[in-house]
Amino acid sequence: MEQLFLPLLLMLVVAIPLVMGTRKQKRAVQEQQKLQSSLSEGDRVMTTSGLYGTVADTSSDTTIDIEIAPGVVTTWLRQAVREKVAPEVADEVETDDDEAVVETVETAEAPKTDEKAAAPSLESEKK
Repeated sequence: MEQLFLPLLLMLVVAIPLVMGTRKQKRAVQEQQKLQSSLSEGDRVMTTSGLYGTVADTSSDTTIDIEIAPGVVTTWLRQAVREKVAPEVADEVETDDDEAVVETVETAEAPKTDEKAAAPSLESEKK
């Protein structure tokens, strides 16, 4: 019995992380598929290549149309969509002159030199 204990223990040490890793991976794949199937027109998305755009058409099962600029629509595979992102906010923040924040910049002062010590060096330069 003692001869089987160590190999069995080693097998468990290797098997448990493998099982946990595959469960985590399956869960991530399911979430990604759920996201891709739930896309609708007007959603702001990011593709796997880092391109941001707005979903323009979702009528096909395998592809979607993404508007990447006003009037520029491209066709992508659904699997290329990485995540939904928050819509752009075009509101500009207005600031009043009274509430303007003024930053003060501290400048480092040059080290003061002793005028008497500097004077002999100037006299030696004159000679």
